[in-house]
Amino acid sequence: MKKYVLGMMAGALLAMGGTAHAEKTRVGFAPEAYPPFWVADANGNWTGWEVDIIDAVCAEAKLDCERVPVAWEGIIPALLGGKIDMIMNSMRINDERRKVIDFSDKYYEVPTVVVAAKSATVDTTPESMDGKIIGVQVSTGQQAYAEKNFGANASEIRGYNTQDEVYQDLAAGRIDVAIDGVVAMNEFLKSASGAECCESKGVLKRDPSTLGEGYGVGLRKGDDALKAKINDAIAAIRKNGTYDAITKKYFDFDIYGGD
Repeated sequence: MKKYVLGMMAGALLAMGGTAHAEKTRVGFAPEAYPPFWVADANGNWTGWEVDIIDAVCAEAKLDCERVPVAWEGIIPALLGGKIDMIMNSMRINDERRKVIDFSDKYYEVPTVVVAAKSATVDTTPESMDGKIIGVQVSTGQQAYAEKNFGANASEIRGYNTQDEVYQDLAAGRIDVAIDGVVAMNEFLKSASGAECCESKGVLKRDPSTLGEGYGVGLRKGDDALKAKINDAIAAIRKNGTYDAITKKYFDFDIYGGD
């Protein structure tokens, strides 16, 4: 009987160890195209710069990561509710989000630009936005920036669930201005519809209160062990050349934004 009980205990311990070893770290992302960060093929498989960076960070941190699709507007509630363990989806680090979640060190930072029709007399000043309809993706730094800096001048700041919808309405003339990061906006301007209709009207002034301090991994407050692993992994791939090798596949300029 004693041997049987000891055997049962040993089996339980092995099972627990196996479960712990196989436990996945769930990485939340919004399942929407955001080239060259996120690009889906015909089978729904995701590739792109951020996908490669996720894989590199997880490998360096020795985490068995699983990407979990979550609608952008629900991604922070999903983290807080334990449905995912971290957010790695171009989420800006800012004080408003810090009230409810924690962040890793940044893993990239790019300027934010204003884009409009080639014929439009628009720039980055509030005065140039008089009477304009500005399109932004909801729950983003661009939306916060537009409301803070252009809300008194614009006729409307129109929110969209995806940035692709912003581009579609800009190309169709249903809005006057779009605001987005320069990398994704460059992809739009290279497209057939973007190249025909629109151009960059300038880079917005850096505003950490809305546009944040770069993009970081969103984490639950108190999840310090995971945060330390992620920070160490980001630093390691920056140092060992993995980060630069991935970046050169997609960009011809520095995306990190300085140290």
